[in-house]
Amino acid sequence: MIKQALISVSDKTGVLDFARALSALGVNLLSTGGTAKLLADNGVVVTEVADYTGFPEMLDGRVKTLHPKVHGGILARRDFPEHLNALERHGIPAIDMVVVNLYPFQQTVAKEQCSLEEAIENIDIGGPTMLRSSAKNHKDVVVICDPLDYGSVLEEIKSSKGNVSYETKFTLAKKVFSHTAQYDSAITNYLTSLGADKAHATRSAYPETLNLHFEKVQEMRYGENPHQSAAFYRDTKTCDGALANYTQLQGKELSYNNIGDADAAWECVKTFDACACVIVKHANPCGVAIGTTPMEAYSKALQTDPTSAFGGIIAFNFELDGKAAEAVAKQFVEVLIAPSFTAEAKQIFAAKQNVRLLEIPLGKGLNAYDLKRVGGGLLVQSPDAKNVGLPDLKVVTKLQPTPQQLQDLMFAWRVAKFVKSNAIVFCGNGMTLGVGAGQMSRIDSARIASIKAQNAALSLAGSAVASDAFFPFRDGLDVVVDAGANCVIQPGGSMRDQEVIDAADERGVVMLYTGTRHFRH
Repeated sequence: MIKQALISVSDKTGVLDFARALSALGVNLLSTGGTAKLLADNGVVVTEVADYTGFPEMLDGRVKTLHPKVHGGILARRDFPEHLNALERHGIPAIDMVVVNLYPFQQTVAKEQCSLEEAIENIDIGGPTMLRSSAKNHKDVVVICDPLDYGSVLEEIKSSKGNVSYETKFTLAKKVFSHTAQYDSAITNYLTSLGADKAHATRSAYPETLNLHFEKVQEMRYGENPHQSAAFYRDTKTCDGALANYTQLQGKELSYNNIGDADAAWECVKTFDACACVIVKHANPCGVAIGTTPMEAYSKALQTDPTSAFGGIIAFNFELDGKAAEAVAKQFVEVLIAPSFTAEAKQIFAAKQNVRLLEIPLGKGLNAYDLKRVGGGLLVQSPDAKNVGLPDLKVVTKLQPTPQQLQDLMFAWRVAKFVKSNAIVFCGNGMTLGVGAGQMSRIDSARIASIKAQNAALSLAGSAVASDAFFPFRDGLDVVVDAGANCVIQPGGSMRDQEVIDAADERGVVMLYTGTRHFRH
């Protein structure tokens, strides 16, 4: 039975209505500082913790709830007679509910001009202590750290005559320990990102101790292979437009490989402003195109490699309409992704319940870190966020590019960024024509890309080629030119750059340097 609750919150969203409802149910309310004032000013009967303990708040509010009358009332086990006798002996009433959220440390340190002193003052002490005490004693205490839980807890109290089930209390306690762990991790990440002169030091992007927090979305049937187990976890600070924000509209449960490939397709397609379609197989784009409609973009993307597209992942950056849905439904597709689906498109795929439809809001956000697990460690880097623009390009050949060649080269370069290294991509007229991915030598990637185009009956005459890194020798350039390319875009930076430039001039092709490499391992 909830008889007494302590409420002390930094984020006051919904707390007034929640406290008013508790009071109406006969629950005695204790509170501190600004929360107590808010409640009292709005006619809610509340007792200040300072009056309750008989000990005033001190040290500019640093000490408010750190008192035996507070923590004794929280931590006493109701099934231990000696605990109850101790409460009675010292005149300490039990506290049955604790509603606490913490100083906004993460929001504070996110400010560019945040000083160390300001950060330190936003490290909550009493709040985490009360939360942890309550969560430890969750058999007897209801603890709430998230305003989103007010409504459901209140409904349960009303329907259960003042009680809350153990299942709910345990769920709330787990949420608290996760929350306080994340809070302490944020403090650790911040403090260990500062140099020796912590008062004036510039923050490093890579703290000495890196704590990351992820929440489990689902367990998988198996991992990359059937003999491996797996689960999918969502970053607690998921960025705008990320795959993890998906809503699955229909289809079988996503697999480990589905999620990996879907991420590759989504990250590529959302970089285009024009209506685009990306088809991915085994983490590599096997067909990419832009068009005036989703149908046109899909039709062009499929032409690149219809064989590899079988059983692939398809992503659109525009709403998927009925016409495009009809075309896609004719082939075997594992996952279909779009920002939205028309009612007609949903109806078409309703007859194909195994197809997984994912709806993801568009956004340009990127993860704070790219992570790669290695034996006994973790490689951490900033995301590959750079998108080369026309002002970044340098023409290094005698021939200058035409406007159409520039468009084709920029399209090819954008696709190559998402192809596993070594990457060679032939493009033309807003679509991929041949993709060579993941080879140990760049010349082999070039040969494979041209073979792919030949197998798809696509002409490479007058095509544009992108190479994710420089050509170490002229032989790679000769292969793509022999295949039909008349313009090439690459980063440059080889010791033999001049040899390759001379070869381009000799072959009568345009070559542009980006000054940016896009290795993808």
